[in-house]
Amino acid sequence: MHAAFVSLPPLSQLYMEHRPRALAIARRIVGDTDDAEDVVQDVFARLARRTPGFGGRAAWSTWLHRVMVNSSINWLRARKRRERLSHEPQEPLSPEVQAVGSEMERHFGAALEEINEQQRQVLYLREVRGLSYPEIARLLRIPEGTVKSTLHRARQRALSLMEERGQQP
Repeated sequence: MHAAFVSLPPLSQLYMEHRPRALAIARRIVGDTDDAEDVVQDVFARLARRTPGFGGRAAWSTWLHRVMVNSSINWLRARKRRERLSHEPQEPLSPEVQAVGSEMERHFGAALEEINEQQRQVLYLREVRGLSYPEIARLLRIPEGTVKSTLHRARQRALSLMEERGQQP
């Protein structure tokens, strides 16, 4: 069953009508007006390219509310990752640590090649790219619960493959 085409007013009109509410939603979640403005601008910029997920089953304002909540939460998660990275010590790594890290990357990459495609994708997106469960679910078009269970199985399988080869993670 295909969703019917839903005609929307021009994006500029939607922006003028819904920006105050979108900004309030983002501000409530991210806690800062400037950061909330960034989230709103990002959402409307994405909407200018296309209206992903809007099929007309709910009011546009209801759909926008959900998009703003999700985008704000994702923005917070990304900020936490950035803060965590910026607080890590910036000392140069010793050659020994660099060698061990490179060796582990190689072993991890080899283990990735031996697990099934869905597990490989989920593990890569989570561990290498740092995406959240909802982001992975949306990207791969699978339920979030499937992402979590697949990630668990993928980690177990990759670790067992590395251990079988005598490669301690």
